Amino acid sequence: MLLSGQTAVVTGASRGIGAATAKALARHGAAVAVNYFKSPEAAKAVVDEIVTSGGKAVAVRADVRDEAEVQAMATEVGKSLGPVDTLVLNASIGFPVVPFLEFRWEDFEAKLVGELRSAFLCCKAFVPGMVERGGGSVIAISSGLSRHPGQGFCAHSTAKSGLDAFVKSLALELGPSGIRVNVVAPGLTLTDATAWLSQEAKDATARSTPLGRVAVPEDVAGAVVFLASDEARFVTGTYLPTSGGVQML
Repeated sequence: MLLSGQTAVVTGASRGIGAATAKALARHGAAVAVNYFKSPEAAKAVVDEIVTSGGKAVAVRADVRDEAEVQAMATEVGKSLGPVDTLVLNASIGFPVVPFLEFRWEDFEAKLVGELRSAFLCCKAFVPGMVERGGGSVIAISSGLSRHPGQGFCAHSTAKSGLDAFVKSLALELGPSGIRVNVVAPGLTLTDATAWLSQEAKDATARSTPLGRVAVPEDVAGAVVFLASDEARFVTGTYLPTSGGVQML
């Protein structure tokens, strides 16, 4: 029970990596706020699974790009679960996978601004409480594509690169307050977001991965649990790939 007595917020937690992360944090003793935007039934299913297993969780709706909704979420979480120890920035903004020459500025801007605005607003809402209590952890879910771009992913790579830089800046500024800020960078992970990829592409990635397979959401969730726990008490500003060895630093 690495996180016994703690409270965590996971944005975009109704499915995929976010849902697996919420469940993993709860298994280790954290009370978890499951943030969602458009999937109340899926969020409820995550909460029900946690509660059925003996944990504590609540579903909280908010568009994390909207300042008023983020502030309302922070208030609701505070009333339901108490002060927040861990904030997981997992909500990801959708984007078209097309070559740069076919990309519209409006789509590029929506991805870049949405990704960074959501991280900024959530940190503004939850970090002051961490500063007041003298400790906490912020974990951003980035992507291996932030350092090694792929065809058609210019918006995603740029947005996640910005998120990586944002994390390093916060790690520097918030370290004296006892707050750790880190990045988890998944490689290809089997979620709804990657369901459009062909089996051939997934198999090719598995063959090129030293550990011999493609990631599942629980692989990423394990890295988040580690960074949220006191086992990582002297780890901040780091970029942790969870790609089975595809990305080695």
